[in-house]
Amino acid sequence: MEIELCGTGCALPKKRLSNDDLSRMVDTSDAWIRERTGISYRHVVSEDESLAGLCSIASVRALEAAGIEARELDLIIVGTSTPDQHFPSCACTVQGQIGAEKAACFDVSAACSGFLYALHIAKHMMETGVYAKTLIIGGDVLSTHVDWTDRGTCVLFGDGAGAAVLIRKEKKEEDKKGTDCGILGSFIASDGSRKDSLTCNVLGKDRFIQMGGQEVFKFAVRTVPESIEKVLDISGLGKEDVGVYILHQANCRILESVARKLGEPIEKFPQNLDQRGNTSAGSVPILLDELVREGKLKKGDTAVLAGFGAGLTWGALTLKF
Repeated sequence: MEIELCGTGCALPKKRLSNDDLSRMVDTSDAWIRERTGISYRHVVSEDESLAGLCSIASVRALEAAGIEARELDLIIVGTSTPDQHFPSCACTVQGQIGAEKAACFDVSAACSGFLYALHIAKHMMETGVYAKTLIIGGDVLSTHVDWTDRGTCVLFGDGAGAAVLIRKEKKEEDKKGTDCGILGSFIASDGSRKDSLTCNVLGKDRFIQMGGQEVFKFAVRTVPESIEKVLDISGLGKEDVGVYILHQANCRILESVARKLGEPIEKFPQNLDQRGNTSAGSVPILLDELVREGKLKKGDTAVLAGFGAGLTWGALTLKF
């Protein structure tokens, strides 16, 4: 059987915040932010917007692209660390909003790795033969957890959600000796001994995002190339087989460092960081949807998805269209 990605969608809040806007809120400047991060704009939720609302919009767009109805879904998994409420889960809220009455629903908390964790879990659940049509969502509203007086964190994050529809398909007899498509391989990992590198507490004075920037940077530039090489090995692929690397959009310097370590041209690492900022679990699926809709990912193309986040967590996945 094959687990194919058949449709994508994304949603962003209406409000767009520029670096100049931030410079009027905290001691920073457009040049300082762009030089260190590559970010110029980010979208942030207003009072009338919610994570579940963004996830539902992204989901409807993904379902339309896949050509299936919400009521056909067997499973919905949302990767997020900023749900609107402790319970019910964001996945259950989305289920009610889009009318996916048959689906089993739950959330996965793996911070910026949330979408990759959800994809990995969905792949293995679908391979049991129980689930045939799955909706995977990654989204966060980190602006609601940012200290807007801390220029080390408030300049980094934006809000948004992305979604993808996975369908289990039995391979036709004539295709069994052909080239596989869909999800070819995946893995996830974590290191809880380094949990204090990136935190956001529920209560107390540390309820805003706290980050050891240098430690996270060093972790990312070492772990992401290693995870990419590992998932390529799992999938039986080489770097020459990869058309595009869709990486978590945290910092332009991280992306450049990963490209250098892999010996790959930076052109194979598309970015939307300039306009979106770091949207956490929304980062990879938002970029994926934009590439699909811009016609930059076509049938036969192979992509590597990879990311990292608080936990510390990381993961990677190979996907053939």
